Amino acid sequence: MAPRKIFNFNDNRPWAQHLQIVVQVGLTMAGCIVFCLFVGRFLDGWLGTKGIFTILFILFGIVGGAVVVYRQIMEVTKPDTEQEKNKHKDGRG
Repeated sequence: MAPRKIFNFNDNRPWAQHLQIVVQVGLTMAGCIVFCLFVGRFLDGWLGTKGIFTILFILFGIVGGAVVVYRQIMEVTKPDTEQEKNKHKDGRG
């Protein structure tokens, strides 16, 4: 008797691809915010300000992360071929 696989990638390919996109979007957003947090904390420590740059750079991280996530989503959802683009123009797809 063959061992049973816990996760069969071939049977769950669409589900796995969607999970990959969600994880990528989440990590991108979190990475932008955390990176900007550390830059803001460094600048606050270096310049002696009390949290101004931390708050400012967290806001930059949120906005920057949102822009990057938006671009990633638009890249994933755009039609791959000319044939699919024509389907969307005709309203068939």
